[in-house]
Amino acid sequence: MKKIINEAKELNKKYNFFVTINEKAIKGIPIAVKDNICTKGILTTAGSKILHNYYPVFNATVIEKLKGCSVIGKTTMDEFGFGTFSINSAYGIPKNPHDLTRSCGGSSGGSAGYIAASKYSKFAIGQSTGGSITCPAAFCGVVGLTPTYGLVSRYGLIDFANSLDKIGVLAKTVDDASSCLKMIAGYDQKDSTSVDVKLKTKTTKNLKIGIPKEYFEHTDKKIVEKIFKLLDDSGIKYQEVSLPHTKYAVSAYYIIALCEASTNLAKFCGLRYGLSSNPEGKGFNEYFTEIRSKGFGEEAKRRILLGTYARMAGYRDQYYLKAMKVRTLIIKDFKKAFKKVDILVAPSMPTIAPKFTEIKKLTPLQHYAYDILTVAPNLAGIPQLSVPIGTMDKMPIGLQLLSDHFREDYILSFGKEVERWKK
Repeated sequence: MKKIINEAKELNKKYNFFVTINEKAIKGIPIAVKDNICTKGILTTAGSKILHNYYPVFNATVIEKLKGCSVIGKTTMDEFGFGTFSINSAYGIPKNPHDLTRSCGGSSGGSAGYIAASKYSKFAIGQSTGGSITCPAAFCGVVGLTPTYGLVSRYGLIDFANSLDKIGVLAKTVDDASSCLKMIAGYDQKDSTSVDVKLKTKTTKNLKIGIPKEYFEHTDKKIVEKIFKLLDDSGIKYQEVSLPHTKYAVSAYYIIALCEASTNLAKFCGLRYGLSSNPEGKGFNEYFTEIRSKGFGEEAKRRILLGTYARMAGYRDQYYLKAMKVRTLIIKDFKKAFKKVDILVAPSMPTIAPKFTEIKKLTPLQHYAYDILTVAPNLAGIPQLSVPIGTMDKMPIGLQLLSDHFREDYILSFGKEVERWKK
């Protein structure tokens, strides 16, 4: 374990993958954990100053389930999961191990980058709300598994958006991701959204493959060409399908996610835990404002304001309820597609990992638009698997596999085939 801790320290100096390295880690399978998942006695910040001194007194259910594993550190992330490039952390920015000038992706950037760079660790725990596992997996060239909503308990997760959050895995191989999922999946009575469904892990052959045309329209042409060459060279038969409401997915996602986030963040008020100051002579609103102004970063404040606005009387029907109706239509799109095919194959991200200089030029809306290929599956709660399929301009490309609820067996089985094609 000492050599693993030393490796983590060396990688952290160069790439900033960790907020905290746990030097007290004992024997076991080394595992890195995203910093919004509670670990007993280990600093857990969710990437925010407002939780700079929060040491949980309990473990999240996923940590309890990882028997035989030892938490070696808590990985760098966008504050509360708010971001696509892991640039919104109060604890520095993780750098892509393939190119220090580029993003690891977000918001699970530290977890993905660490797995890509580590010689010893096979998997890390990440979390996704709108693509926060698929995106960094694609940008860093590792496997990213986002399970069906409800398959893995969220108890002990510092939530972003309750109806969207999923805990998943970033790993070196599909087999590693599958092994980790077997450990963390399963019903948990502490989580009311946890589903009592047995994980399907059977190897499946002769799967029907669908290509959602909307997922290729805004993707770099070189990535599109590489995906179709891979499929054609493998001899796989596929058919085109349509997910017509994809064009509304980003708008609907951000309205729903920010409404839930603004509600969830209300608990960070400096009274029970985290950042605090002397309350003497201050009213609640004055104290609350002081703490939140100091503790939250720019993106967190933006999302609180947008989410609160969309939930206000007079705007709820115009924005939130309309977004929920779009979400239902997106779910119906997927259900209709999965009556024809078993798996949908698409790019994981529309481009390779961008340079930090390029990211600086993006407006907030352009940041959000980067999630076009990942938010619809998260709105629908279906499982996702990102598998690296090669490089473009020396940077990794990910292939995204989607299937119906609780059909992780389909995407894991097909993901192994994709790995064999690359060899």
